[in-house]
Amino acid sequence: MGVQFNHPWLLLLLIPLAAVMFYAYRSDFRLSGARKKAAVILRSAVLLLLILAISGLQSYTVLQQKKVVYLVDRSASMPESGQAEAWMMKSAVSKKEDDTIGVVSSSLQAAYEQKLLPRLPESLKLNAAQNPDFTNLESGLMLAGNLLDGRSDSRIVLISDGKENVGSMLAAGRMLKDQGIAVDVLQSPSRQVKDVSVEEVSVPQKLYQAESFSIEVLVQSTYKGRGELRLYEDSREIGRETVDIAAGENRYAVKALAKTTGLHRYRAEIFMEGDQQSANNAGYAFTRVDGPPKVLIVEGKKGTSANITSALSSGLVQYEVMPNPALLPNEMAKYAAYDSIVFNNVSADQVGERKMEMIEQAVKSYGIGFMMAGGEDSYGMGGYFKTPIERVLPVSMELEGKRQIPSLGLILVIDRSGSMSGDKMEMAKEAAIRTVQMLRSRDTVGVLAFDSSNWWVVPPMKLDNKKEEVIDQIQSIQSEGGTDIYPAAASAVEEMLKVQAQRKHIILMTDGQSAGNDAYGSLLAQMVDEKITMSTVAVGSDSDVNLLQSLADGAKGRFYMAEDETTIPAIFSREAAMISKSYIVDKPFVPALQDAGDWGKLFENGVPQIYGYVATTAKPAAQTVLSSPEPDPLLVRWQYGSGRTVAWTSDLMGKWSKDWVSWQAFSNVLTQMVKWTFPQFTASPYEVKTQVEGNKVRFEVNAAGGNGPEQLQAVITGDQLQPSTVDLVQESPGSYSGEITVEQPGSFLMSLQDSNGKSVAMPSGLIVPYSPEYRIESGDAKQELGRLAEMTGGRVLSWDKPEQLFAAAPRPSRQLHDLSYALLIAALILWVADIAVRRLALPWGLIGARLAALLRRRPQHPAGGTEPADAGLGRLAARKQRAAAFYGGGSAAPPQATAQPQARAVAPEEAGAKRPASGASRPAAAGAEGPRGTQAARQPVAAPGKKAAAEPKPPQEERSASMDRLLAARKRNTR
Repeated sequence: MGVQFNHPWLLLLLIPLAAVMFYAYRSDFRLSGARKKAAVILRSAVLLLLILAISGLQSYTVLQQKKVVYLVDRSASMPESGQAEAWMMKSAVSKKEDDTIGVVSSSLQAAYEQKLLPRLPESLKLNAAQNPDFTNLESGLMLAGNLLDGRSDSRIVLISDGKENVGSMLAAGRMLKDQGIAVDVLQSPSRQVKDVSVEEVSVPQKLYQAESFSIEVLVQSTYKGRGELRLYEDSREIGRETVDIAAGENRYAVKALAKTTGLHRYRAEIFMEGDQQSANNAGYAFTRVDGPPKVLIVEGKKGTSANITSALSSGLVQYEVMPNPALLPNEMAKYAAYDSIVFNNVSADQVGERKMEMIEQAVKSYGIGFMMAGGEDSYGMGGYFKTPIERVLPVSMELEGKRQIPSLGLILVIDRSGSMSGDKMEMAKEAAIRTVQMLRSRDTVGVLAFDSSNWWVVPPMKLDNKKEEVIDQIQSIQSEGGTDIYPAAASAVEEMLKVQAQRKHIILMTDGQSAGNDAYGSLLAQMVDEKITMSTVAVGSDSDVNLLQSLADGAKGRFYMAEDETTIPAIFSREAAMISKSYIVDKPFVPALQDAGDWGKLFENGVPQIYGYVATTAKPAAQTVLSSPEPDPLLVRWQYGSGRTVAWTSDLMGKWSKDWVSWQAFSNVLTQMVKWTFPQFTASPYEVKTQVEGNKVRFEVNAAGGNGPEQLQAVITGDQLQPSTVDLVQESPGSYSGEITVEQPGSFLMSLQDSNGKSVAMPSGLIVPYSPEYRIESGDAKQELGRLAEMTGGRVLSWDKPEQLFAAAPRPSRQLHDLSYALLIAALILWVADIAVRRLALPWGLIGARLAALLRRRPQHPAGGTEPADAGLGRLAARKQRAAAFYGGGSAAPPQATAQPQARAVAPEEAGAKRPASGASRPAAAGAEGPRGTQAARQPVAAPGKKAAAEPKPPQEERSASMDRLLAARKRNTR
């Protein structure tokens, strides 16, 4: 136990403090005697305590304790788990009883495994969730340092191979050194495997169509052999070569030809006998091929786009036809190869939610155009209600209040068995919710969930104003139990018979095999007789496809095979739209020109007749070019984010538009509609350079000629469809920079936008290669770990000697206790006491005497009293003496100028004791003590019937001296 000062030089203030207090004692005439001494002592004590507080007075105790935190690297480059845990258990055996142990694990982010405790668990397992694709030892060291305070013998034991690729462990080591925390290192051997990797792929950033170029590939290997190098453009193989590979670096160049325009991704793959790690066998690069724009035509039914392709060919527009929407890319970067996308009578269930989200991002963030051509499987009839494609289009699928629609009775029969858990159940609930949102208030809806038994989530009821209530009930569905279809279907039909509606329909969805073998013949016959239709949805290949197909055929409905559960909401929405049959307007009319704008010249000579279309509602910000007599929009366009979209609600196959496709101006009109959706920039005025360091990507953007906006943003979108916006900092005119953190490797699209969110350049590609954990390292990780230990005063430990961790005696350390608050509180209390002594004229001596009397036991008088008979006279005499002393008269009576007490003769018999007659006198007023309490002199008044006793007068000199002191005191008070 001891004390110390944080700022001991402030104790020099004690010297002027002593001088000030001495001067105050000698110069202060307002107080005298014991009060003056007490006031000076209290004031000195208050100032002393304040000086001790500001000088940082602390007490301390000496600790003999070790605090150790194990930091375990759990990245992919580390050996299999178990080795580090075993070493920690062995090293902890030799710890002292007072020592404490904590455990932290780290990869990209650090996490606590165990906070500081006296021991490790008997079966130690590292269970914290980690991303092993990166090594961030800096994060782990900082988190481990948070467990330690540096007061005791604190140290961190780092168990790692030292191959960090995010952050800097030496930077963290400098901070730990300042905190007095040592870092011991235990190097873990890296996995020794035979490995060959593609380190880098290089292509020119910009090419022209039909230009020849070289693809350069850098291959790294730990052993010698013969391998095969394969090259791909997007998903198409463009070449393969057999190459000789030496240990170390190998460079190859392969000739290629830029055949098609747009943004293309090139992939190089290496295959070699004996390679034990395949995660690093591929590398990527992006390039843009300039040339005529390219359009992707997606067909709902194969071979239905001849009219579109003929029109684009006549307008010299390149195109690519995709006969099956299921072939749409699953990677965001591949959509950048096209300038516009055309959906020709494509239903939403053929596309899937994820691909629709990619198309929306391509239009919104990267300026790619989109056009939808109508048909019986498009718009509301195609199940696009509440989908990402509906958000892109200038029309919505909602028809509320536009026409009379037959009342609908709809029952949703949803499998809730245990196999439906997870995304399947969530998509089923989302599908039911979208369907309810599409229905009108006069429609009837019911929701039946089943497993091995049935549960009416929502009994059949008219919606009226109860949509929110029904949606809340749907959200409560949970998955459990088995699967039995027949009781659920029979219960739905039984309830549907009670429903009053013009059209009655059931949607049955399941992902499993039915437990029962009931005969469905009579049930289907009853449904046909009562005009109840039923469609079925099979989710996944494990469902009873044959049964569901036969049920849909027997009930005059449709069968859907939903291998992708994200298509379930679109299927339900499509079914609800198809049952109403009110979306299709099947009657001839001549479209009316409404707000053509710059398209007015296309229709200045009139337009042909249309025989049908799919009804939609134009969005408020959209521009309706042509409309029907209803009025419904026929041709609508608008700007969506950075891109443009067009909606043509009739078809382009000739069923409803036979006069249009045979119209002489049709090719020019359709070509102009598609060209209007192309990106609004033909060349990029910006040069973009990116540099990848670990999980961080740095951007450097330079505007041509140094001319650029004040604010510039980069929008990055990967396959996870979560766009990230980076505000670029303008370092000089036309030069910008920024940085983004990427947690997953892959290919990304990047677009530059101004402050208004408008794209200012063609989208470009960005590659974050495979995790740096799988790179073939050439540096010396052991040297870096040694530098860390030397910097912080740590040691390099051995796997063979775990006991050496706790072998050394603990480093003595001080545990400090701050006394500042206690000193300030004591100073405050003494300050109040100082004020009381200086400002309150109280009989301090009497108060002290009485307190002392209460603290000790007083003897009893023989007569039974507690005091002698003359105690009152004694107190009176003492008070008189104090008054005389206060006025400077010693033991003599107060001067005549003060108030005179009344006096009377007191016989010794009355007093009970012998004492001088002058001892019986009292001050006239209690407040006459002290200079401020002096009053005018008053004449004594004799008691009635008695003669006043003659008072002896003090000498003239003594009275004059007393008066001088009184006048001097009053003058000081006046100042």
